Amino acid sequence: MRTRIDCYIEGNLGRADLTVTHLAAHHHISVRSLHRLYDDQQETVAASIRRRRLERCRADLADRRMAAYPIAVLASRWGFPVPAEFSRAFRTAYGISPRAFRHRTASNDAPRTAPPAK
Repeated sequence: MRTRIDCYIEGNLGRADLTVTHLAAHHHISVRSLHRLYDDQQETVAASIRRRRLERCRADLADRRMAAYPIAVLASRWGFPVPAEFSRAFRTAYGISPRAFRHRTASNDAPRTAPPAK
């Protein structure tokens, strides 16, 4: 059952309505039973969903191919429809704002020019 739920989570991270309540209802179990399935884990089901979403957002922000997309669009793509909430969650998780992270990774990926020959 847990494997099936984990697969469902992975396939539906972009859904803003992917919540513990939604997961339990979709799998025809109670919220309490869902939590019990994950008792041996380091984090709650909700925290796991949030972490996975933030990881996907972080990867998109670091991806040069996604540079043309506004941060809010990338956040919404992974289930964060409210930009301010995404920004707070990202800063809490990574210690830097999404905009600063994107800028830093873009400047780290910038092509380096060779020093002038002497």
